[in-house]
Amino acid sequence: MSTSCCRMLSLMSLLPLLNATASFRPCPGSCLCYRSSDLVDCRSSGLDQVPSDVPKGTWLLDLSGNKVEDVHTRSFMGLWALRILLLSNNSIHTLHPQALLSLQFLERLDLSFNRLRSLPPDFTQSLSSLQELRLDHNLLKHLDSASLEDSDNLRKLDLSHNRIQYMDVRAFKSLSRLRLLNLQGNRLNVLMNGLLSRQQALEVLLLGHNNISTIEAEALAPLRSLTLLGLHGNQLEHIKFKTFLKLQTTSTHIQMSRNPWICDCDLQRVFGKIQHVRHLHVEDYKDIVCHAPPQQAGSLLASMDSQLCMAETATVLVITITVMIAVIGALIKAERNRKNKQAASDAESAEK
Repeated sequence: MSTSCCRMLSLMSLLPLLNATASFRPCPGSCLCYRSSDLVDCRSSGLDQVPSDVPKGTWLLDLSGNKVEDVHTRSFMGLWALRILLLSNNSIHTLHPQALLSLQFLERLDLSFNRLRSLPPDFTQSLSSLQELRLDHNLLKHLDSASLEDSDNLRKLDLSHNRIQYMDVRAFKSLSRLRLLNLQGNRLNVLMNGLLSRQQALEVLLLGHNNISTIEAEALAPLRSLTLLGLHGNQLEHIKFKTFLKLQTTSTHIQMSRNPWICDCDLQRVFGKIQHVRHLHVEDYKDIVCHAPPQQAGSLLASMDSQLCMAETATVLVITITVMIAVIGALIKAERNRKNKQAASDAESAEK
């Protein structure tokens, strides 16, 4: 083979490398950049702030497992193409107002396992394309009505394992397309009427391991698409059948074990009615354990069948019979006294 041919072949083999070099864009130190797909991987790189030289065309930025504490207003400036932003397992405690202003096309945001205590009022102001938001394992104590009001396209919202005790009744008013809402492991006391008034599309509602002792009468009524309702591990002692009957769905599976149930005839009747509603299924009925009264504590509700109502009926009968005997005894005594008085009166009349 001639020298000129060898040179030609060598040049042709270098063309892809020359093209790649020509299209090279700076990559933040400690990160890996995949130019062909615009992915920037900065996982577990020891970063204490968001790099300022992330390529503008990036559509996935992974900053999880770092030491970032503060997300300021210029952290993501100009990253218009970003679709996925992963910030989990950092130490973020502050999200400055308008920190996410550039991310109008962001579809997934993961802020789990951080130290957020609250969300800015305009947190989702520019996140009109957001479909999945993870805020689990933070330190959130409350949720205001303005924090999520511009998230019309949100499908999945994870707020589990925070310290939320109070939510504004309008907190989810904009989330009409929400499919999954995870509130497990918080400190909620009441499931309020109106909180889920716009969630007709909600399919999964996870409320396990809170302090819920009350479910208000209309709280579940708007949920027309619900397939799973998690209420296990709360502080429920009694429930009302009408509250669950208002779930007008095709099929809903309910989890209600690990609550301090007071096992009486009323509770047994409620669960009996729920089990006879075709579209309602108590998944863990066989695991429901009585907490009170003392003679029933530790017993499985399912193992008692109709014993509770029979015992209650027997108790009512005993009380009724006892009362009747007492009344009859009182009547007999009264009649005897009347007769004695009458006899004494007659004797006095005879002596006169």
